[in-house]
Amino acid sequence: MENLGYYNGKIAPIEEMLVPMNDRVCYFGDGVYEATMVNNHKIFALQDHIDRFFNSAGLVQIQLPFTKEELADTLNSLVKQVDSPEQMLYWQATRGTAPRNHVFPKGVQANLWVTIKPMKVKDQGKKLKLTTAEDTRFLHCNIKTLNLMINCRAANRAEELGCDESVFHRGDIVTECAHSNISIIKDGVFITHPTDHYILPGITRKHIIEICKEHNIPVDETPFTLEQLMDADEVLVSSSTQLCRSADTIEGKPVGGRAPELVKLIQDAYMDKYLKETK
Repeated sequence: MENLGYYNGKIAPIEEMLVPMNDRVCYFGDGVYEATMVNNHKIFALQDHIDRFFNSAGLVQIQLPFTKEELADTLNSLVKQVDSPEQMLYWQATRGTAPRNHVFPKGVQANLWVTIKPMKVKDQGKKLKLTTAEDTRFLHCNIKTLNLMINCRAANRAEELGCDESVFHRGDIVTECAHSNISIIKDGVFITHPTDHYILPGITRKHIIEICKEHNIPVDETPFTLEQLMDADEVLVSSSTQLCRSADTIEGKPVGGRAPELVKLIQDAYMDKYLKETK
């Protein structure tokens, strides 16, 4: 298949898939999701993503009708059915199908959606252009929920401004981006916002921290300001689909570029991890 859509066991091309109007995702965005890359039909960091998926579901009281092992088996089977060996794998669970009601329905089974489409890993050497936006989201950003309207607005504004990503901030404190984490390097230290309820605990962010520790790069998980962001030696944007890329402008002003050897070390180590795990 060129691409694949899956809904509770039914498989078809994405364009042909239909879902019930009463699926709670249609009214409330009532669900959680995950996404990662696939290379050689092997899913990268699958266990990390499944663990976070189950954690998100638990935090919003969605009872998943399968185990972690069963979900892994399903996903591993599905990626083999798409022709391209390089893919973007996305899956989500909604609370279920029931007549519209704000109250959680009783006795309803969660719905599992999966979409898979061909996609290559982004060019790690291409610099990003960033803009900023006040972070007006709710106070549960650690849950990978489907409620992404504010993220979409920020991403769309970035697109209109000719930028690649939008950096959220609460007052003067930088949190994360519209669909990625953001960190900085200053004086040889990797600085990143702590994993509190203001950011999503990124899988790529987690792996980069591990790489830094393996290479004796100090890690500081404390909030940093917009001023520190603009003055950083390097600005790094990380996510499961673009891995780790650096930025060279924010609001049209030059940033970073003062520690390229550290950026290359992190990027090379991460790409090596990605290729080894998916060979």
